[in-house]
Amino acid sequence: MTAKTNGEDLMGHYKAEYIWIDGSDPTAKLRSKSMVIPSGKAPPLWGFDGSSTNQAPGENSDCVLKPVFTCPDPIRGGDNLLAMCEVLLTDMSPHPTNTRAACAAAAEKYADFDMWFGIEQEYTFFDGIRPLGWPANGFPAPQGGYYCGVGSDEVFGRPIVEAHMDACIEAGLMIAGINAEVMPAQWEFQIGPIGAPAVGDHIWLARWLLYRIGEDIHISDDENKGVSARLDPKPVQGDWNGAGAHTNFSTRQMREDYDACVAAAEALKANHDKHIANYGHRIEERLTGLHETCSYREFRYGVSDRGASVRIPWQVHRDRKGYIEDRRPNANCDPYKVTELILNTVCGAAS
Repeated sequence: MTAKTNGEDLMGHYKAEYIWIDGSDPTAKLRSKSMVIPSGKAPPLWGFDGSSTNQAPGENSDCVLKPVFTCPDPIRGGDNLLAMCEVLLTDMSPHPTNTRAACAAAAEKYADFDMWFGIEQEYTFFDGIRPLGWPANGFPAPQGGYYCGVGSDEVFGRPIVEAHMDACIEAGLMIAGINAEVMPAQWEFQIGPIGAPAVGDHIWLARWLLYRIGEDIHISDDENKGVSARLDPKPVQGDWNGAGAHTNFSTRQMREDYDACVAAAEALKANHDKHIANYGHRIEERLTGLHETCSYREFRYGVSDRGASVRIPWQVHRDRKGYIEDRRPNANCDPYKVTELILNTVCGAAS
């Protein structure tokens, strides 16, 4: 038998890449493996060795993958799929590391609020141990010209960014745009507006695509080493911006009445400590009160204030309706956990 190329039919079969979130602590990682499936058959349940992903002991190592969202695979092409999976125990109950199940339950509980999310995922490209494009010794010019910049002296990694955006579009993910960020080698993509838990599905798959594409794009002289994209909330210590995942959201009521936007901000204020504890590891290194952040020790909101915990966009204030932006989540946050918390806090307070 002669195998065909990735994008072609392989003797009546297709490939599904099963993607899941592991049990790494304090920040979970993505894992994936491939199954060859007969054409016309949906991706079935599958197992994996949880003892190798910090999700089970060796003497009882089996965990279950349940595909919950599939989309076209832009890497392999053809009829091949990406399958975002929940992790289950063998009794088919959610695994303790499965944060999607609680998010889905909160979304169902508060479905009448019709909450939409838009998440701005920041990340930083690294070439080995230093940010991409940074000099081997010393530092680049101070921040100022890099945000939404253009030119090889201002931005680094655009070929990967463009390839990633195209891949997300081809996969059918709700990517809304990209831009270069304030620190050189730092970028952002946006997912939304979309509900929960779907926004988490799309963010996790977009992250996986970013990592996977980086494997194949070689910018340094080492042809065996790709570029890595990292979600480190403070990738470089000192006078450099951190990386966040600003989370914009609105309920049906907020889209109709400005008072509901203010009430949502007040609800977040009342539950600040719980959100900070679940918005990503090392959040205190990023939320210092500098570099467009409010200190993690305090909470405030304001119109057009990017130094606040929550920003109310100027046009929302003008139109007296719309959405607000929670600027606290880290780049390394779990979007399922963030959106579940916002749902429970905001909708719970309004119920």
